[in-house]
Amino acid sequence: MASEPPAFRAGLQFRRMVGEMEGEICNDISPIYSVDLAVATLSRGSLPALAGSRRIDPIRMFDTDNDGTLDLAEVKKAASALFAKLDRDHDGTLDKRELAGRLSAKELAAADPDHDGTLTADEYLAVVEQRFNAANPDKDGTLDAKELNTSAGRALLRLLR
Repeated sequence: MASEPPAFRAGLQFRRMVGEMEGEICNDISPIYSVDLAVATLSRGSLPALAGSRRIDPIRMFDTDNDGTLDLAEVKKAASALFAKLDRDHDGTLDKRELAGRLSAKELAAADPDHDGTLTADEYLAVVEQRFNAANPDKDGTLDAKELNTSAGRALLRLLR
């Protein structure tokens, strides 16, 4: 089933969902209602197979002062919250396993001044600040959607999500 297209998998999942509804909630669900429910469900994109196509706007997510841009304080606040979430063993550092997909081994080595293979919160925030500055070529202290869509901006966003 993994090789089937997402729409096919979504259809199968919908049929299972309706089957559960018919058996558990109501035994007289009509075919018309089933089609209406399918259209409503698919149009909302609420099935997991379709959820990946929805993108979350990072400015809306992290812009605490609602000015339409991200400043360094907002970015560092988001990065600090993510650091705490990623630190699964609660040792106050992130190792390569906890950083998976955010920093390459080379980037981790460059960001690790004491060469212990981990980043403290301060070391992580230093990388975040470097990436913020790289994504801010006009040096105005804020990042807009256009700047976040550059390769430097996307590299920064990997440290925030």
